[in-house]
Amino acid sequence: MEMPTILHIKEIYYPILAAFGFPANLVTIVILSRGNCGLSKCISVYMVTMATADLLVIIFNVIVYYFFSYHFPHSFLSYTAVCKFILCMNPATLDMSVWFTVSFTFDRFVSVCCQTFKTKYCTVRNAAAVITTISVLICLENIPFWFAYEPDRIINSVHWGCRNRIDFFSSPAGAAYSWLKSVLVAWLPFALILLFNCLTVRCILVASRARRGLRGQSSENQSDREMENRRKSIILLFTVSGSFILLWLTAIVSFLTTRLTNAMHYQGDSAAPAYIATETGFMLMYLSSCTNTCIYAATQTKFREELKQMIKSPWTNILIFVKKMKKKIPKAPFLN
Repeated sequence: MEMPTILHIKEIYYPILAAFGFPANLVTIVILSRGNCGLSKCISVYMVTMATADLLVIIFNVIVYYFFSYHFPHSFLSYTAVCKFILCMNPATLDMSVWFTVSFTFDRFVSVCCQTFKTKYCTVRNAAAVITTISVLICLENIPFWFAYEPDRIINSVHWGCRNRIDFFSSPAGAAYSWLKSVLVAWLPFALILLFNCLTVRCILVASRARRGLRGQSSENQSDREMENRRKSIILLFTVSGSFILLWLTAIVSFLTTRLTNAMHYQGDSAAPAYIATETGFMLMYLSSCTNTCIYAATQTKFREELKQMIKSPWTNILIFVKKMKKKIPKAPFLN
């Protein structure tokens, strides 16, 4: 029987995603950690944590779960304890990626629209506190997943594999927890990002009109450094949050549709529309963990310069080393 097209796509898509996403996020973390991109320390903290969360998504959800676990089904990853750990880390890393994006969006909203609160909230200390609090809450919130799975089989007293515990997912508490996860991971962050962006746009439009009125007609063509810096900050905000909304939209709509129509019970039929829609949503959702690097390179001049310098640096060092070695090698004497 021929393999469905969606499975062929997955086999090609996830290795490519991992090959690009892992080094891209790693390079982003290194560049932003240097602090040479012209961004405030507060923004840099959020961007580094977002890149770190995206890197964890690539590692656990793509490389470990979709690649190694699939292609090496009888490795140590199949031990029940390891399998359960991976299944717990998958939603946790997604939660972190989502809520770090929300916290970044809220920080930019405060910076633009709440000038009196800005000096108190938009600090490195508060950013670290927010990130730490979110991380702890997410870890606590995902603890029930450890009890949602049981060994698939027991061979020589060794537990292998993981399967859903029917008593957990069929219970009212399990169903409530499943819906809570969907709200916390998708619907609530989606709504908050849209809300903060709309409020930010409204505030920018009002401030721009007022500023143009104060500057007067005679100075309309003069450069306005503050407005230029604000414009760059807003472009960064809207591209990051807009990319998140677009790439997560398919997964959110697919989840709602399958829940409302009970189409999620496609019983392993890889050709079923519900399965195709769900897997397409997952692929786009994981793609969002690779786009921020491209966004930073496209919108931030200094980030591009740092990226070029990092790419050139190994080759420059190799050329310097080769030149030094040539100088050290003695020339062969002429033969008489």
